[in-house]
Amino acid sequence: MAEPTAGTADAAMTADAAMTADAAGTVKWSDLLAEAVARFERADIDTALLDARRVVEEITGVPPSGVYRVLDDCATTRAMARFDELVVRRERGEPLQYVLGRWGFRTLDLMVDQRVLIPRPETEVVAGLAIDAVDEARGDRRAGGAAGVSVKVADLGTGSGAIALSVAVECPDARVYATDVSEDALAVARANLAGIGSAARSVSLHRGDWFEALPGELQGSLDVVVSNPPYVAESEGLPAVVADWEPPTALWAGSEGFADLRSIVTRAPRWLAPRGVMVLEMSPPQTSTVRQWCSDLGWQATVHPDLDGRPRAVVARR
Repeated sequence: MAEPTAGTADAAMTADAAMTADAAGTVKWSDLLAEAVARFERADIDTALLDARRVVEEITGVPPSGVYRVLDDCATTRAMARFDELVVRRERGEPLQYVLGRWGFRTLDLMVDQRVLIPRPETEVVAGLAIDAVDEARGDRRAGGAAGVSVKVADLGTGSGAIALSVAVECPDARVYATDVSEDALAVARANLAGIGSAARSVSLHRGDWFEALPGELQGSLDVVVSNPPYVAESEGLPAVVADWEPPTALWAGSEGFADLRSIVTRAPRWLAPRGVMVLEMSPPQTSTVRQWCSDLGWQATVHPDLDGRPRAVVARR
């Protein structure tokens, strides 16, 4: 084989230098951020800038709203490949939460994917109402001389485990039973459970339909029952980013959206303790009906708003 000439040797050295520079990174994150924004805008994504920032933050490892820290840094070849993968998924309409693979909920950083609903701010409010109910039950324990006895909580249809794990982390003396009919959802909840440290010891996961998944000996002893069940009517339209990506069994609930809510309310009397509390999430138009159901049982029921001021949850006390 012929020896390389000076010209070909120089070309080879230039190519090697280019490869080395590319591996080290020659494109700044500020340029990639601008590219993501432009691509998302072309895809008619209303939250183009926010989504682009979250993608860059996810890849670089900076906390939310910390993208400014890395804008002058150069991206490695591997980071650029990851960037393009996430941007393409979002361009195609996949929800940002699934693209990132995780999402914040109260104090938690939850793993999420298409096996579970995306945690939403309105459900954070519902979790807070359940935590308030746990605190109330704990106060009753102390007043009755039973301090130290665990408050029993059931989260029905736990999905990612958002509500159940929030209760466990924020209420250390609660004993939490989380149920779901979907084994896929329980696999996600199990992964999230492993991430909450010592609080995980107070949580158990059970597969089955609503109350039927719980150990029978819990009948009549639950202090708090909380649920974000399916409550969308079959005739109701949903945005494509929801209907095309999130698990349908966690969304739809019969012709009027009441099927699962009705099932929980009618069975709750057998499972709640005499001073037990039930916290249910639903759509705003459903709250008056569900409150009436609870009143018909002789319970005190109140409607609570979400962060946008819309009626969102019913809290019923025996």
